[in-house]
Amino acid sequence: MGYRVAVMGATGAVGREILKILAERDFPIDDIAALASPRSTGKEISFGDKKVLKIQNLETFDFKGWDFVLASAGASVSAIYAPKAAEAGCIVVDNTSYFRMEPDVPLVVPEVNPEALKKAKRNIIANPNCSTIQMVVALKPLHELFKIKRVVVSTYQATGGAGKKGMDELFNQTKASLIGESITRGNFTKQIAFNCIPHIDKFMDDGFTKEEWKMTVETRKILDPDIAVVATCVRVPVFIGHGEAITIECERPVDLEKARKALRNADGVILYDERQDEGYVTQIEAAGEDASYVSRLRVDPTVPNGLAFWCVSDNLRKGAALNTVQIAESMVEQNLVSKK
Repeated sequence: MGYRVAVMGATGAVGREILKILAERDFPIDDIAALASPRSTGKEISFGDKKVLKIQNLETFDFKGWDFVLASAGASVSAIYAPKAAEAGCIVVDNTSYFRMEPDVPLVVPEVNPEALKKAKRNIIANPNCSTIQMVVALKPLHELFKIKRVVVSTYQATGGAGKKGMDELFNQTKASLIGESITRGNFTKQIAFNCIPHIDKFMDDGFTKEEWKMTVETRKILDPDIAVVATCVRVPVFIGHGEAITIECERPVDLEKARKALRNADGVILYDERQDEGYVTQIEAAGEDASYVSRLRVDPTVPNGLAFWCVSDNLRKGAALNTVQIAESMVEQNLVSKK
């Protein structure tokens, strides 16, 4: 016997990836529903290699009798339909920012804090921001060893983090630049082709952007409320894959070999650090992969007990869809959901 799973926002980039990963990982499914807005109703979408699903209308869908709802349809949509699904008895894993900082909603990365799933009293679990997920997976083993007290991170985030429209804008602007046509902006505040934009999400009163704020507060909620985090988030002309340059300051003395061993043994982390040409992982190499890759590991001599490294991951997989599916898998493994 398997579970009845509905994917909300199935036609989006993350929704499609969720369907793909459910099939790849052979999640125990008896019934699967692909949900989207009325304009997509009746269209077909792939589930695995052999099955095709017809899109169902989210607005009229009856959630009763379904076990999981994996949601990635935008915060305003989740605000309406996630509570409806939860009230109908579904476990909702929400990939938007809407519920993340609510105190009674667990914010979960299964390799980091799976125990938090036991606190899902409202039947809603939040999936963290993509840039936060890959960072905390890498930070967890280092925090256990050295107790991190401060994190400084600069991100190099792919246009895929802004969805298909973001990737299309990079493609169209790049093409226009190369053939001498005028550049059209739509999704981003400045030209993204051949450029970097130090601005993701809205500006806040203190000068940080909301993306930077998310990395700060989410890291504290997931890993440790006492960790200080300062982030600078930058959009770069890459289709898929976020890169992060991370420096940590710890309470305990840092030992480089112990750090290497901990990262090698950590769930969800692959250490590839050769200290030579090509001895590191870049965004394009991480695309399509599940892990958070750590490279360029070195002691930071400018602060006591400092360590610096480079981290990359596929923002659509581990940064969104894969983590969503892993949360559902962890709920099953911990016997936290019963089949309808």
